[in-house]
Amino acid sequence: MLFDDSVIAAVTAHMNDDHTDDSLLIARAYGHPAATKSVMTSLDAHGGTWRVTDDAGEHELTVGWPNGELSDRPQVRRAVVMLYRAACEKLGISPREEHAPAASDHAEGAAHAPHGAAAAPEGEGFAHRIRTATWGDHGDSEGATFMADIMRGKGTIDDYTDLVAQHYFMYEALEAATQQIVDTPALAGLHPESLRRLATLERDLTHLLGESWRERIEAVPATIAYAQRITQVAEDGWLPGIIAHHYTRYLGDLSGGQVISRRVGKQFGFDGDGVAFYDFTDLGDLGAFKDAYRAALDVFGETLTEEEKLRMLDEVRAAYGFNTAVFVDLARTRVAA
Repeated sequence: MLFDDSVIAAVTAHMNDDHTDDSLLIARAYGHPAATKSVMTSLDAHGGTWRVTDDAGEHELTVGWPNGELSDRPQVRRAVVMLYRAACEKLGISPREEHAPAASDHAEGAAHAPHGAAAAPEGEGFAHRIRTATWGDHGDSEGATFMADIMRGKGTIDDYTDLVAQHYFMYEALEAATQQIVDTPALAGLHPESLRRLATLERDLTHLLGESWRERIEAVPATIAYAQRITQVAEDGWLPGIIAHHYTRYLGDLSGGQVISRRVGKQFGFDGDGVAFYDFTDLGDLGAFKDAYRAALDVFGETLTEEEKLRMLDEVRAAYGFNTAVFVDLARTRVAA
């Protein structure tokens, strides 16, 4: 079982945003007892990987899932919880009570809610609702091998270049649509100037293909459909829909995208040019920005009716679907080449 980058991004973002203490306990229980920081960077069917910091420096830690190899996406959360509990047992401490429902519970609840959206637990904001209600939409795809190869350092430079090219067409549409967010005072903070990616994509493509890159790139059919959807949402002036695509892409860039940057940079020797797209240094503390972004989503959610919220959740799901379809097309293009 291979998990594509959207699955890895969703799981690692959730762990690094909401369960940093759990990751630290896992690191301390599995070989690094003096760990002071533990960041989940990746996972596959066999286990999870963390970047662990202690007095000796940084280390990569991979720990196998307690019940062996995973066979499907819904097993991931249960495997992580079991690993946390196993770590607690090794350390001789009591695991905290698990209050949040399992991913499968969200899926079951969604089947009975309008548009398949699970209702938010009392006291939790709209950003949390988006993350939980769309958890299952970060699923595997027949194109998972394309991103899995890139994530594992097995993709070619042509594979990576093709991915960068698709990003260019996506963000050309997205950043045009995003102007409506910037022009809305209450939401302008969602898109500071340092978040813009088109210039960095142009820089990367110049590095990868030379000055004539514009004549050498082509969008796959799924990317064309993706960009057309974003453009249509913008032309309709549907602000929640624009935010749905903005959230899906940029929060992914700030989470799983950072893993891609490190893997690709190491494989191809890129330092700056080539992976500039993933460099958000000018944004400052990425964790703080993501927290502020989610807080703004919570405030925005309070302005929406329940029907509007459900429609926006559907658009987030659509965005994940488009993203997966792009990987499928890239995989097919690679086979046909």
